[in-house]
Amino acid sequence: QVQLVEFGGGLVQAGDSLRLSCAASGRTFGLWSMGWFRQAPGKQREFVAAITWNGITFYVDSVKGRFTISRDNAKNTVYLQMNSLKPEDTAVYYCAGDRILTHITNSVLSDVEYWGQGAQVTVSS
Repeated sequence: QVQLVEFGGGLVQAGDSLRLSCAASGRTFGLWSMGWFRQAPGKQREFVAAITWNGITFYVDSVKGRFTISRDNAKNTVYLQMNSLKPEDTAVYYCAGDRILTHITNSVLSDVEYWGQGAQVTVSS
């Protein structure tokens, strides 16, 4: 059974930074594409960032230049470094894992293999 567990959410002020971590179980983590999604109240879950097994990254336009996704395959962990946070970044952030990258980058939510439980990020103005 594969599990994804997020850490690092919290309440910050606009302009602050925060780093989310997602620890994964499973011996084939290094072969998965990993990603982050977010869901604000009343809105659909949206793609934020993704990283392939060999480190190629993808971002939604609204976070480019502010967020960085990275992974440490030795630790089975993926990170989302969020800088210059804005109130509109407030959401529950979900870690996702899949062997097929486009399930993540194309937001095919029903086909994404693994989800974390979510971590609340609140940015006050």
